Amino acid sequence: MERALKNFLSQESAGGIILMISVALAMILANSPLSGFYEGFLNTGVQVRVGSLDINKPLLLWINDGLMALFFLLIGLEVKRELLEGALSTVAKASLPTFGAIGGMLFPALFYLMFNYSDPATQVGWAIPAATDIAFALGIMALLGSRVPVSLKVFLLALAIIDDLGVIVIIALFYSTDLSMLSLIIAAIAIVLMIVLNRKGVTSLAPYGLLGFILWVAVLKSGVHATLAGVIIAFCIPLRAKDGTSPSEHLEHGLHPWSTFLILPVFAFANAGLSLANMTLGSFAEPITIGIILGLVLGKPIGVLLFSYLAVKLKWAELPPGIGWGQIAPVAAMCGVGFTMSVFIASLAFENSPAAFGDFARLGILTGSLLAALIGYFWLDKVLPKKGAK
Repeated sequence: MERALKNFLSQESAGGIILMISVALAMILANSPLSGFYEGFLNTGVQVRVGSLDINKPLLLWINDGLMALFFLLIGLEVKRELLEGALSTVAKASLPTFGAIGGMLFPALFYLMFNYSDPATQVGWAIPAATDIAFALGIMALLGSRVPVSLKVFLLALAIIDDLGVIVIIALFYSTDLSMLSLIIAAIAIVLMIVLNRKGVTSLAPYGLLGFILWVAVLKSGVHATLAGVIIAFCIPLRAKDGTSPSEHLEHGLHPWSTFLILPVFAFANAGLSLANMTLGSFAEPITIGIILGLVLGKPIGVLLFSYLAVKLKWAELPPGIGWGQIAPVAAMCGVGFTMSVFIASLAFENSPAAFGDFARLGILTGSLLAALIGYFWLDKVLPKKGAK
């Protein structure tokens, strides 16, 4: 049993499977006699107070603002590594996934706004279908095993990372309100001190952790979303020490299992519990719901494919060796799995809106992501050579 568990956890697909289990468990609880317990648990107040500093939030927001800051720290570390040494380290490597990611953010937003352009209250959700869930998308691709060419995996990973970087910018620009200048000044001081540590060649993670915590608290109180602190911390931690070791990669490897097997499943469990009690078939026709579904299922692949195709035709980018449009197309469809990041943006976009808006958004995200996952998986399964084929 222990060996079977270790083998499962070592599989690339394990993270995606655990996420799906978390979603299913949340849906079951939200639609069972235990729904009151589920909601009450997430709304449990948790307060930390030191002098005049008071952080008092329901458990749900501690998960979304605290645990997800660690997830964004991991994303930031991955982005930095790929930019400096990996799949995004040269213009030639980065061009195709960059153009694909831009189209993959633009078109889903346009699809959403087609159905919500006349209502300012729902327009704010335009970025919800623009996101791609790295863990889910790569987990689904991993189900096809060694049949998937390495270059195709790299393309999806690079595109998803650039997509997440774009989402981070969107959150900073469009989902930050009521800014506190004092908190922003404290945050700026913490950032400057971390940059100084980096420039001085300090590789111990402890001082970055202390300043990072101060930064997180300051950003949390500033009105800018607290998860952005994780990205900033990641970019301040040195990638390489003088002896060739990598503090950044050490932290990344340490965080990865926690993110895969705890942070993202807990986030999914806390945010995916959609009660179907008040849902009808008409709920799928709600502007928020249909905008998100079509944005993920149609907008994503159309945007990724169109911008990638134009970039190649204009000679601004090249297809990876051994990869054709027949393989790129299903991967573009797979990019419509926006679950974790889409739910996160929805929680920001409709934080102060009627509860029904959030419910319609989650219905659209769950439906659109499921359809994108199925289409992408079976399409890619069809076009890849069968196992053992020569």
